[in-house]
Amino acid sequence: MPHPLTDDLETLARPVVAAAHLQVQSVEVLAHRIPLTVVVRVQRADGSDVNLDECAAVSGPLAEAIEASGLLTMAYVLEVSSPGIGEDLHSDRDFVSFRGFPVEVIRRDADGAEVRRMGLLLGRDAEVVQLNERGRILRIPRDDVLRVRLTQAPPDS
Repeated sequence: MPHPLTDDLETLARPVVAAAHLQVQSVEVLAHRIPLTVVVRVQRADGSDVNLDECAAVSGPLAEAIEASGLLTMAYVLEVSSPGIGEDLHSDRDFVSFRGFPVEVIRRDADGAEVRRMGLLLGRDAEVVQLNERGRILRIPRDDVLRVRLTQAPPDS
């Protein structure tokens, strides 16, 4: 369940982040940490990577805005960061960047049921997603693929 101040903090952060020509991707309040931590993830409008200098440039003005708002009366830590890559791979760039990484491919079979395959990502082209499943190359029709996501552990050998 989100913290009660999450929406207010996001509303406060949007114009500050926009002034730096960035967008707020998400705001998270980690109340279980001591001190409380506010994590603001920012990204460029085109989805390209945000660098450390851009995060630092947003951090100061955002901290000032939070202080001026009076929303947080207790001690807190502000973290401004890039969302980085999510678990799901979407763009051609993702499929090139994560070639050789362990992934799970969720596809629909001929009966409409979801089938999950795990292996090392070999790539994707206009027609197929290629996966190395324990030394066997799988060519999964791209139209059948519902989702490709990074996994934490390499597949069983």
